[in-house]
Order: sequence, then structure tokens, then C-alpha cells
Amino acid sequence: MDWIGTVVRFVVSALVLMFVGLVVPGFSPLTFWHALLAALVIAALGWVVEATMGRKASPFGRGVVGFIIAALVVWAAQFFVPGMSVTVLGALLAAVVIGIADLFVPTSITR
Repeated sequence: MDWIGTVVRFVVSALVLMFVGLVVPGFSPLTFWHALLAALVIAALGWVVEATMGRKASPFGRGVVGFIIAALVVWAAQFFVPGMSVTVLGALLAAVVIGIADLFVPTSITR
């Protein structure tokens, strides 16, 4: 993926996280910059999980394991992002909303 696609993906992810903060109980609303930092932290944590446990156990994996790992990654991100506060239920609901948004929102530029 080129650098423009990467930038688009992080901006879209930040906007999705801002939306999640508004609609999901247990997930504090974020400013754009905090949401962008959260998107970077979530991507980094997801990469670490995938590198250590494999693609099937990553947040990008399918099924229940991928969903639970995604919720854990969202929950863990609060410890690295100032102003982000997430309950366990909020992380589970956020994982659902983020998963749905990933289905419908394009996160890269195609040529």
C-alpha cells in the first residue's frame, strides 16, 4: 500500500473512532488528534498481536477469536492514549461498530 492509502486509512480510522465515542456507551468521545493517536496505537498493538500469535489470532482475523482480540486491543489502547477511556463493554461494542464500519467504509485508495 502506498503512503496516501496509509494516510487515508488512519484518517478514516480516526473518524470511525470519533463516531464510536459518540454512539457507544463506555467509550469516551475523542478529539481528532486523540482519535488519530488511538488509530496508530490500535494498529501497532494489532501488528504486535499478529506478529506474535499469527494472522488468525489478529484483530483482522475472522471469527470470535479475531473479535475478542480486537476488543482487547481497543481496551488496551486506552493505556497509551490520553483522554481515551473504555470499559470492557465499551470495547466489545466498539469492536462491533469498527468491524461494521470496515465492511462499508473504504480505507484505501485504489488506482
